[in-house]
Amino acid sequence: MSVTAPEGFRAAGVAAGLKSTGAPDVALVVNDGPSSSAAAVFTSNRCKANPVLWSEQAIRTGSARAIVLNSGGANCYTGPEGFATTHRTAETAAELLGVAPIDVQVASTGLIGLLNDRDALLAGVRSAVAVLDTDGGPDAAAAIMTTDTRPKQAVHEGAGYTIGGMAKGAGMLAPSLATMLVVLTTDAVLTPEQCDQVLRHATARSFDRLDSDGCQSTNDTVLLMASGASGTEPCVDELAEQLAGLCRDLALQLLSDAEGADHDIAIDVVNAATEADALEVGRAVSRSALFKTAIFGRDANWGRILASVGTTAAAFDPADLDVAINGVWVCRNSGPGESRDLVDLEPRAVTVTIDLKAGPEKATIWTNDLTQAYVHENSAYSS
Repeated sequence: MSVTAPEGFRAAGVAAGLKSTGAPDVALVVNDGPSSSAAAVFTSNRCKANPVLWSEQAIRTGSARAIVLNSGGANCYTGPEGFATTHRTAETAAELLGVAPIDVQVASTGLIGLLNDRDALLAGVRSAVAVLDTDGGPDAAAAIMTTDTRPKQAVHEGAGYTIGGMAKGAGMLAPSLATMLVVLTTDAVLTPEQCDQVLRHATARSFDRLDSDGCQSTNDTVLLMASGASGTEPCVDELAEQLAGLCRDLALQLLSDAEGADHDIAIDVVNAATEADALEVGRAVSRSALFKTAIFGRDANWGRILASVGTTAAAFDPADLDVAINGVWVCRNSGPGESRDLVDLEPRAVTVTIDLKAGPEKATIWTNDLTQAYVHENSAYSS
């Protein structure tokens, strides 16, 4: 049931005509309480969409009773009219739900520069309110898809509480965060401060380590709402790990649906001096078009990996690096190791291990290969 698996939540997904295809394009998730504790993280892109500008201010109260999401238009760089549409969306939902507008988060996804049809969007909000249901999570997850080929949903059970989530994203995936809209729900009893703590812990270890194409969105939103309906006051550290696991689940679902990708790639950087070094090295490799096209071509070209490692400020000896691709150590001591012909790159899953031999830390970055299908889809996205 996705976001409606925890007690205290209802959701809906409807077609409002924002998409030319007639597919569902407005989603609503409502927290019926008794608590309304919430926290959110947003894109760090300085160029932010109108819904992000609204929601960043609204979440400062530490409370959220609902979130309205639309696909079909990002409502970014649409001027005062675009912000007015966001504001009116929150007001309309609030009026229908009997809450304050500041308790309504708003999120949008789609083409930048497109002014959404306000009347159609507001009609969609009304329709969504009318069909809110405790089984409405899957409909909401379907309504936020853009180039996604399937909805992304997950549920984890904790000790006396439940966490649910839905996500969208298939392109413009890069920290921080990724081009994603994510709604997370739990029926655990949490304060706003605890919501913020566990959310930042989870996103730092999941969505912020997903780097599909190096392009950072203007609309990223990850919202956590806690209804408190289970009555369970959890161990916060335990809940934080549960939430991190659910977010990793959703992040890998996003990765597996990346636009045009043939391979899902895990870049494991081990024996780093610091975790920050491991992350920097992993991200450098994940953003190398040469590396990504090599994987697409089934070419275990480890030289392209070392070239990317060398662009970082991480601690390592350039003359003493080891690299494995799918378990074959093709590079030893910064020179040829086992034959690259031993590497099987036909399966979708690929693991690259980079041993920096500089310390005890490690980290993983998830990415995918670069294909002709990705180029085709994004060259024609707005037409």
